[in-house]
Amino acid sequence: MEIKLNTPLTEDKVTALKAGDRILLSGTIYTGRDAAHKRLIELLEKKEELPLNIKNEIIYYVGPSPAKPGTPIGSAGPTTSYRMDPYAPKLLDLGLKGMIGKGARNKEVIKSIKKNRAIYFGAIGGAAALIGKSITKSEIIAYEDLGAEAIRKIEVKDMPLIVIIDSEGNNLYEEGQKDYLKMNNR
Repeated sequence: MEIKLNTPLTEDKVTALKAGDRILLSGTIYTGRDAAHKRLIELLEKKEELPLNIKNEIIYYVGPSPAKPGTPIGSAGPTTSYRMDPYAPKLLDLGLKGMIGKGARNKEVIKSIKKNRAIYFGAIGGAAALIGKSITKSEIIAYEDLGAEAIRKIEVKDMPLIVIIDSEGNNLYEEGQKDYLKMNNR
């Protein structure tokens, strides 16, 4: 069963989700990769304002390809998430509720997900064209000089995701391995 989920993310929405849940996400989300994250943290260190309010928002780790005529965005597959691990805890502490990417997260990020009752979604790597089709609108809101890594505000409709790490720290990557090993040790 797939769960239809709309942004913004509230604590009630986040805590109802469990590792392994399949999601169809609709609403406004933001994009950003490591270069943009580095700039966001530099602003915070200088006590300056961020170019977006991240409270109850989701950041999708993506550097989309250029849009073809008549489309809001090109292919939009997920970036490997560990590249954002040095920056994620600080953003989660400011109210970021969700992150979308691919791959494992470090212990500090998982601890911060639990502390801040946030969530980490996985998007399917290799499905960039499919994911791009779920994006209905895209506009650059910060760091245009970064090209594909600029921060974008995007609208999504039924973006296919899976909950990898839920707000209690349950991790699908770890649970999946354990379940697999149990099945093969019978």
